[in-house]
Amino acid sequence: MLTEKSNLARESETKKYTFKVDPRANKFEIMQAVKELFSVTPVKCNVISVKGKPKYTRGKGGHILGTTGDWKKAIITLAKGEVIQAVEGI
Repeated sequence: MLTEKSNLARESETKKYTFKVDPRANKFEIMQAVKELFSVTPVKCNVISVKGKPKYTRGKGGHILGTTGDWKKAIITLAKGEVIQAVEGI
């Protein structure tokens, strides 16, 4: 995920990267996947389940209330001196 807040965390000394992950994945699976995909050593993983936001749409019968989907966010802290090259420079 590339947001202002995630970019500031990535550029700090702690090197925290934010990913949108499968809702069924746990911390250990997420850390293993990051290790295999990017060849880095994750030190810590924080996981947040994000609830969908309410949305209104207009239809033939008036306003229809719905929500965006629920999703899961993972914040990965890497070992000192390591970076994920695929994300850097964007």
